[in-house]
Amino acid sequence: MFAECILTGAVDRGAEDEGVVCMFEVGDFVVYGSNGVCRITEVGPIDCPGVDQSKIYYTMTPCYIRDSSIFTPVDNNRVVIRKVMSEEEAKEFLGQLGQIKTMPVKEEKKREALYKETLLTCEPEKIVSLLKTIHKRMQERLSEGKKVTSSDAKYYHIAEDSLYGELAISLGMAKDEVGSYVQEQMKLAAS
Repeated sequence: MFAECILTGAVDRGAEDEGVVCMFEVGDFVVYGSNGVCRITEVGPIDCPGVDQSKIYYTMTPCYIRDSSIFTPVDNNRVVIRKVMSEEEAKEFLGQLGQIKTMPVKEEKKREALYKETLLTCEPEKIVSLLKTIHKRMQERLSEGKKVTSSDAKYYHIAEDSLYGELAISLGMAKDEVGSYVQEQMKLAAS
């Protein structure tokens, strides 16, 4: 699924680490941890005082956060970074939404930790499972005459924002159009 490239440009700029293999190229859209969808704008050393010039970095611009840049070493293994779904993968994924189940929450006190942990995976299937879990809980609470918890509302919004951001890029549509498109696709799949 990931395109590999050898960093030859890094050698031209004086970097010593010519054997580094990167997974992404300039122009690629990636999902980068809790930052959501970003576009790779540069691959190479960064010009910053005190930073090892032999280290290779991705410079990324978040698609939905204005005037922001992110720098991360290409060998960073602490934060999930993966390529955004292709249009074909996104359509296939949407066709399978009905098969994704809710998540079991074994301990109520650990619910929020489970939500956070799930979001950090950056896996669309797990994010949909989280959305379904939170939606079900919100509906149950409302039917019992209770309010939706602020935690549920917060994580539902974060999960929805993450998923819709990726699908918008994959499907070439505005992020605010994705919700209704997803609902439409779910209705088609159900019929």
